[in-house]
Amino acid sequence: MSVRDTIVAKLQQAFTPAHLEVENESHGHNVPRGSETHFKVVIAGAAFEGKRAVARHQLVYAALAAELKGGVHALALHTYTPAEWSSLGGAAPQSPDCMGGSKH
Repeated sequence: MSVRDTIVAKLQQAFTPAHLEVENESHGHNVPRGSETHFKVVIAGAAFEGKRAVARHQLVYAALAAELKGGVHALALHTYTPAEWSSLGGAAPQSPDCMGGSKH
């Protein structure tokens, strides 16, 4: 199973989200071809109701602890309640271009 598929499965199990997108953005970073190290996660679920962004992110980090210890370098997290996601019309922000990390 790919890292992306593992992330999808774990987030589905942990949150039963109303909406979930997991995009491998590794190709836009200075990593070998075929890497699975950088991901964008867009998730909307009832588990985020009444929580601030930091608490929402901590929930996702906890669900993906093994992946973060085992090779996933970065997660661009966009966490919403179902109502917030609906009000956005199904559009999450685009990730910025990679600045090259330690090259700058």
